[in-house]
Amino acid sequence: MIRLLMAEDHAIVRGGLKQVFALTPDIRVVCEATNGAEVLHHVRHGKFDLLMLDMTMPGVNGADLIGRVKAIRQNLPILILSMHNDSHVVSRAFKAGASGYITKDSEPEKLLQAIRKVAGGQKYIDPVLAEQMAFDVAFPEQRLPHASLSNREFEVLCLLAMGRGINEIAKQLVISNKTASTHKMHLMRKMGFTSLAAIVKYAIQHELLE
Repeated sequence: MIRLLMAEDHAIVRGGLKQVFALTPDIRVVCEATNGAEVLHHVRHGKFDLLMLDMTMPGVNGADLIGRVKAIRQNLPILILSMHNDSHVVSRAFKAGASGYITKDSEPEKLLQAIRKVAGGQKYIDPVLAEQMAFDVAFPEQRLPHASLSNREFEVLCLLAMGRGINEIAKQLVISNKTASTHKMHLMRKMGFTSLAAIVKYAIQHELLE
């Protein structure tokens, strides 16, 4: 029996996934989380075999959350289930410590396969995403501009595009307002942005928002 911590902030998605797992004898959801703080609480105190994690949730999220989870339970398998299909987002997840990555538009059979593989100590990535990542490695000159950002700068970019202010970003990422402002300044310089509108337009164009 594979016991899951399902981290997903959308109730409809959680309900659909639980229906899938209800028909699967060897997989059971034993706890749920709707934000980063709840994930970390369950990681510290819960008993489960695999964390199935959405990359974008309220509070600490993304690569930062993966890193914090690994700091608590180094050997915990993490499978990312996300709307993001950007190869750079996928790469950040694996570098932070994820063991697998699958998108939410995948067939249920693929998700079950990914869960079993990652729970068994193996790696899993959707073949389409793997092909794109290989292309990025082979042709680095064609990488998208946001690939040059640090994990924290990328998080700030996404939050700014979602309409968050500096104070809110600082609180969510548990950093000072000054640090959040510095990350914003650095990412705008690297990306050549001159306005918040440019950030929003870029994030929409490259499907960085979930």
